[in-house]
Amino acid sequence: MDFQVGTLKARKSYIQTLIADSLTIFWGDWLELRVRIAQVAASGLVSPLIYILAFGLGLGSSLPKPAVGDSYLEFILPGMAALSSMTISFGGTTFSICGDRLFAKTFEELLLVPVHPLALHMGKMLAGVVRGLMTSAAVVLVAAIFTGKVWSFLNPLFWLLLVLNCAVFAGLGVIVGLKVRSLESVGLVNNFLIVPMSFLGATFFEPGTLPGFLKVVVYLLPLTYTSMGLRAAAYLPLSQFPWYSILVLFTVAIALSLYGAYLFSHQQD
Repeated sequence: MDFQVGTLKARKSYIQTLIADSLTIFWGDWLELRVRIAQVAASGLVSPLIYILAFGLGLGSSLPKPAVGDSYLEFILPGMAALSSMTISFGGTTFSICGDRLFAKTFEELLLVPVHPLALHMGKMLAGVVRGLMTSAAVVLVAAIFTGKVWSFLNPLFWLLLVLNCAVFAGLGVIVGLKVRSLESVGLVNNFLIVPMSFLGATFFEPGTLPGFLKVVVYLLPLTYTSMGLRAAAYLPLSQFPWYSILVLFTVAIALSLYGAYLFSHQQD
């Protein structure tokens, strides 16, 4: 019995230490990020406004009513939130780590910090999640104004999916930031992974309408589950919510965290 109690206390202490160390790493990034809150929020307003004018009000006016939402504008707005959170979480995290590794040459100091590699990954990932949520909040504000459905976008499930989506792509950004050797390599990853996913991740269309072989590709992308889940959380009753989307995003986020911790433990700069 004493051994079991001691084991439980040790596990509790380990988890508390891991969380504290992760928040410490996050705080270092937050001190730099907080001075750019207005800039991040402003950038989050520009992109959705452009997409709303081009697709929602332009192209959408000539399209029939979609399966989810009262108009094509309502259909794409959750996808815009997913797209913006993905882009900022990935890009901000990747360039933050690359800047420290390749230019400032301060990344070695982070590797010498006496914390668990998983805490290093989680701290950097949390900073990316905050970046993505700040941009998503701006998109949600635009969506609420244009649709008038304020409570649809304040749904707890809506924000849970956004957090998980930010965690997935911030985690991916950490991994890319640790592995690339130049900013040109970041551009290649962005062009061959993030940009195609932006258009294939169910942001502008309903994946169920695609042919079989394309449907397989689309359902392999984590952004697809975010877009589908956000639309369901905003417009559909709870009984029709795709709960598997939360499981998929959570599983991917955990897998990326474990791999990111492995890379941190073997990183040599």
